[in-house]
Amino acid sequence: MDVWRQNNRSECVGASRWALALAPLLCALIVLFVGAGGAGAASVQEFARLAGQGETVLQGFGLVMGLPGTGDSGEDLVVARPLAELMRNQGAAVSSFEELSESKSVAIVMVTCVIPPEGARLDDKFDVIVTAINNPKSLKGGELFLTPLRGPLRNQSVYAIAQGPLEIEGENEARGRVSTGARMMKSIEMHTIAANGTISLIVKPEAAGWTTTQLLANVINDHRLGLDETAPDIARAVDERRVLVEIPQAELANPASFLSDVLSIRFDPSLLSLPAKVIVDARRGTIIVTADVEISPVIISHRNLVLTTVTPAIEPTDERPVVEQQRWARLGTQARPRDSARINDLINAFKQLDVAIEDQITILSKLHASGRLHAELVVNR
Repeated sequence: MDVWRQNNRSECVGASRWALALAPLLCALIVLFVGAGGAGAASVQEFARLAGQGETVLQGFGLVMGLPGTGDSGEDLVVARPLAELMRNQGAAVSSFEELSESKSVAIVMVTCVIPPEGARLDDKFDVIVTAINNPKSLKGGELFLTPLRGPLRNQSVYAIAQGPLEIEGENEARGRVSTGARMMKSIEMHTIAANGTISLIVKPEAAGWTTTQLLANVINDHRLGLDETAPDIARAVDERRVLVEIPQAELANPASFLSDVLSIRFDPSLLSLPAKVIVDARRGTIIVTADVEISPVIISHRNLVLTTVTPAIEPTDERPVVEQQRWARLGTQARPRDSARINDLINAFKQLDVAIEDQITILSKLHASGRLHAELVVNR
């Protein structure tokens, strides 16, 4: 029996056209299967980072100029004030804000720049995101004027200057990007070595747990890293997220090689025994499965979704199928009834019911709440 879909007309989906039938679902849903028991080796740096390393966000208020009449109204003082100040600094002061009332070629914006965990050095360049603060019609065609970017805390100094033509991404014309628009005027250095000669490895949230930190500590100690067999262990698990590593005295003068060795130690990731997770990115329409997730047998009926099947005659045609309609999709298994279903059973049900990504998230949430989804559900909106 083949599966058919009916949207005011009949459409045949046979084995030879399976990829065509699945394509609409794959456009909205990307599922990555990462088996917990894979034979490949992983490195320490895939599960942990050095304490002291973290993203830094720089921010500043700026002006997008050169807009074709789609900017903010010059009658608004929140726009007129910075524009008048800019003109005064350039030697073209205006006598009153009324002179700017007809201006619609400028928009006031918030500018942000994310510095990676490794930090930044003088003259490095990074992308900046530009977002309208007022209510311009569009930022399309504009250029960001020189904008100082400061740290996220009040009264922090200027770390970068942003400038450049704006690129609109997507349908939202009140937000855009300036590629490599921020140039660092001051370095942002990440200090990873404590005064007592230790480093802390911070386990990533998705892998956090005593099992993980203890395993990483054991792996580091087992490798010895050039230490004598009688030397004491240098790594210990402090809590569910942190492993403390003592840098040997001989390595303190030049610790780069030691840090590289620690982060590149490889081990079998199946030893971590991480819990199964289903991670949903609602904004991007992405679902990631981190293990072989099980689902207890369950019956789903959601809104007015219809599963249409066709029982072909001896020689069925697209024009004359035999159609049976139902609003139920059983989430069982293809083996024994007592077995638990796998995530592919759920995907097959989604495919049969032609479920939109928003409805997929709702169904996953309900399954998790009912205890039928045997995994941790993480929804990022």
